[in-house]
This record gives sequence, structure tokens and C-alpha cells, in this order.
Amino acid sequence: MGKFFKIGERISVPVMGLAALLALTAVMPAAARAKAEVEQNTATTRQGQAKYVFLFIGDGMAMAQISSTEVYATARSSKDINITRLGFTRFPVSGLTTTYDAGTFITDSASAVTAIATGNKTLSGVINMDPAKKVSYKTIAEYAHEAGMKVGVVSSVTLDHATPAGFFAKVPSRSNYYDIEVQMVESGFEYFAGGGLLQPTGKNKDQRDVLSMARERGYTYINTKDAFNALRPGAGKVIAVNAKLQDSGSMPYELDRASGDLSLADYTRKGIELLQDNPQGFFMTVEGGKIDWACHANDAGAAIHDVLAFDNAIKVAVEFAQAHPQDTLIVITGDHETGGMTIGFAGTQYDTFFDRVALQKRSFIAFNDEVLTPYKKNIPRAQAKLADLLPAIEESFGLDYDSLSKFQREQLEFAFQRSMGDEIERAVAEDQFLLYGGYEPLTVKITQIMNQTAGIGWTSYAHTGVPVSTFAMGVHQELFSGYYDNTDIFKKMASAMNIAL
Repeated sequence: MGKFFKIGERISVPVMGLAALLALTAVMPAAARAKAEVEQNTATTRQGQAKYVFLFIGDGMAMAQISSTEVYATARSSKDINITRLGFTRFPVSGLTTTYDAGTFITDSASAVTAIATGNKTLSGVINMDPAKKVSYKTIAEYAHEAGMKVGVVSSVTLDHATPAGFFAKVPSRSNYYDIEVQMVESGFEYFAGGGLLQPTGKNKDQRDVLSMARERGYTYINTKDAFNALRPGAGKVIAVNAKLQDSGSMPYELDRASGDLSLADYTRKGIELLQDNPQGFFMTVEGGKIDWACHANDAGAAIHDVLAFDNAIKVAVEFAQAHPQDTLIVITGDHETGGMTIGFAGTQYDTFFDRVALQKRSFIAFNDEVLTPYKKNIPRAQAKLADLLPAIEESFGLDYDSLSKFQREQLEFAFQRSMGDEIERAVAEDQFLLYGGYEPLTVKITQIMNQTAGIGWTSYAHTGVPVSTFAMGVHQELFSGYYDNTDIFKKMASAMNIAL
């Protein structure tokens, strides 16, 4: 086991001959057969052990986000009807994973990561505790750490956000950011990297600084590119926060990342460099968190580019795996789907025009920060005109106002007036929420029109309940084939790592 199998290659497990196994189980009672199957699976697992384990989570990423990115990758270079495959969709093993939690068929990230990280269902908003919020669950990262493996947690959003927190924290509410940060420091995990921290001195800024606590526990905190690049094996425990932070302390969207700035792939590569010098190996989880944020805002362009950035980070792990094929397992999954994204829109019927996505140069949040917010601040509502912003809209999104239909122009004008009136209340008026989801009306209407002209549709500003795809490559990759629940990902990883639960 442990070699990388080609797609379509037969995988043989030399433990017990198939005929012998069938003959044996045919005469066994049900309980005995079940016991024999468990022993068979255990024997298979112990033939090889995953020493280096990567778990990549595309937050909000299901097949619509993956397929849209592959269609875009084709459309930007060719008119052919074909698919340019992402690196991780070429993995030899794939499966489908259900995502419901203990209270709803549409999970949030907190309950989803609890299932993935601990094998237990809980309620939305709860991290690694039971639905009654009484019992705490141990995570796969904690099991790995107890076994002597080093642990890294990387995310493009804040390190105290639900998905990264799901590997080290136990809190009744994902909004308990300060408590999560304290538990992050107390975990002793060797590498945290990516986004920042939301409440390092507490919600009311009256708590002891988490970064001071981190330094006392031996962590080096860095937030510059030069200091990050200077890190070398033996640096000890590290908290590396990106030098440039965007909305709510996250890394910038890939669309907005300046050339030469650190990427998710850079943080993954440095994590490998710092963690691999360990006889017991390492466990690293990497989250593409802003795929979810872009899909919440129905910004397909931003989502697609962040899936590409996510794929680039996975390629770094694959390069490492190729040098350690007998010891490495890479698992890719999503925690849920966001936005109800689909390839297809009523206005384009059976056609798609994904080359138009390439015209977008800014994410929705960058347009807000750099264009719309300054305009609202400097221009009184009575003097404001949509025409003032049309050049910036075309430059940012490639949207030519003159080419739009009369209905689309009316939609933009209506949304512009709503934005200038600061009418972005969440769910205060039902029509307002259904139209714009609590986002800047003008900006979300621009992205919606952009998406529709490309042939991309959305149903929601929230999550949906569809299954996600899981891909695997490496030691015990075969465990991840089939149709199974997100709680099984924890069990399958534990089996591949030979961790006794």
C-alpha cells in the first residue's frame, strides 16, 4: 500500500483471498461476519500507515464550484467544449459526502467541521461539543498530536473562524472568538498560518492579550513577508499572519492578491518545511475559506479564482507526496455547498459564456472598499449618479452598461439608489434580503448580472444541503471511495493513521 495508483488501475489487497473470504463468511452468523469484516479492514489498514497527512477543506465548495472553475479554465484559453481538470479532480479516488448536522439538513461550518474533525454530529454554530453543549469531542488533530505528530492549521480566513477552530477548540458558540484564540494557543500545535485574529483582547477589549499568552508558550508571531520567508526548520512554534488583511481580518481574495504577495500555496509550502523534520510525521489541515465568502455574496469570479488558489496549495502537497509516496495521504473535501451555485441560467438557456468571468478584476469586497464606499462618503445622495461609477464598474467587472438590456439597466439603477440610501438591512424587509442578501445592493447586483451573462445561476446567499465531493491520494486512498457521511472522514483518516479511538 502507499503507492500512487493510476486512474482505472486495479488495487489488490494481499490479506485474504476473495474466494476464501466468501467461503468463510457464507457459513458465519451475522455477528461473526461483521467481526470478521472489521478484522479484515484492520489488517488491511495496518499494512501501511499514513505518516504525513493533509486535509484540505474548500469551505462552501461542492461540485458546482469545482466544475465552474474547470469550465472557466477551459473557456479562458479555448472555444472548445471541454474540461480543463483541476489537479485534485485527477486524484485516483473520489467519493460523495453528505453534510447534514444534528438539527438540519443544511449545516453551517461549525457543525460540519465538528463532524469532519471528530466524527460526531452537532448543531449549527457549535464547535466540537454535543448538541446539549455539555460534552467535548477530541479532534483528529489532537489525536495526531498525542501520537507525536506535529500539527499545522492554515486558513485564508481568520484562524479563529469555525473551520480552522474545529481542529483545536471546543466552544458552545463559534462566535466565542476570544475563547477559541486562547484554546489555539493552549493546543501547542506547531504551526498556525494565514488570516488574523478577530478578538485578541476579547470582545470588549478588556481581556489579556492572546498574543502575549502565545509568546509565553513559546510561539513566534510574525506578520511580514520577510519574516515569514526567513522561517527555517527549528524555528519552533509559529503563528504567521498575512501582512495584508482584507474583510474581517482574512487574507485577500485571490482576485485582489497583489503579485508577489503570499498565497495559500506559500503558507502550505512553509508548513511542510517547518513540520516535516519530525520522526512521527505531521498532520496539516488547509482551508480555502474565502470560496465560501465569495459564494455567500454570489460572486462567481472571486469564488472561481479562490478555487484555483486552493488547487495550487494542493499541488504543493502533491509535490511533497511524490517524494514520500509510501507515507503520505492527501484528502480533499468541502464542508458544505454555499449559494446554490449552478452552471446554467434561464437567460442563457443551454449556453455558457465563461470567458466573461475573466473580465472581472476585483472581488465584490474590493469594489466596495476601493470604489463604492469612498463614493458614498464623498458624494451626497442628492448629487449621486450611477453614471459616475460606470467607468469603474466596467474596469472592475468588464460590464459594459451600453450592452445591457433595459431590464438590467433598471436593476442597476434601483440597486444604486438602495446603496446610496444605505438600505442594506439584513432581513428587515423580506424583499431587500431576497434581492441582495444583506450585501451592498449595487455590488451584488453587478456580480449577479455578470454571472447571469456567463450562464451561472444562484439560489441562495446561505448554504445548501447538497452532498460535497471528497478526493483522496496516497496511503489508504481506497478508504475514501463511495458515498458516505462527513463523520466518516474522521474515521477513515484515523484508520489510515492507525490511531486507536
